[in-house]
Amino acid sequence: MQPPERGIPAHAPELVPEPVPAPAPAPAPEQVRELPPLPVYPPATLPVDRPPPVQTARTRRCLIVDDSRMIRKVSRSIVESIGYQVNEVENGEEALGRCKAAMPDLILLDWNMPVMSGLEFVAALRGLDGGEAPRVVFCTSNADQFNIHKGFEAGADEYVVKPFNAPTLLAKLQRIGAA
Repeated sequence: MQPPERGIPAHAPELVPEPVPAPAPAPAPEQVRELPPLPVYPPATLPVDRPPPVQTARTRRCLIVDDSRMIRKVSRSIVESIGYQVNEVENGEEALGRCKAAMPDLILLDWNMPVMSGLEFVAALRGLDGGEAPRVVFCTSNADQFNIHKGFEAGADEYVVKPFNAPTLLAKLQRIGAA
């Protein structure tokens, strides 16, 4: 069986080179920055190049890879609510070892971690026997277009920008057929 082709999904933002602006001066401590609103996505549809995972009677497994205990706790609560059995690790090297022992169905992956970054991990994962099977969602604060495209090119299926909430993550999981 041929592994599915990977690439940059149609819903990914267009990569447009932008001039590099001069660094902005640091805001005064009394100033408060407003965050931009989170994007609203249309109802989830599956990419045509990858069929949804086959549902079986066995429990679906999720591996959460993040060096932040709080992010792991929030992520665990969300994916357990939709029936996943969850394991957690703090870096890409530990995650690779877990995947070699038992490949999960879903991986929620931080970008910036000690020992092995998320980008290095997903590239190594996709080279393993069975490494094409897990759905990989980058959970990252790297929201710029260039980094999003690097994640997709390395083999990620989706991304979600931190901080995220349950509806946002669940919408992303639905988009890739993992909810």
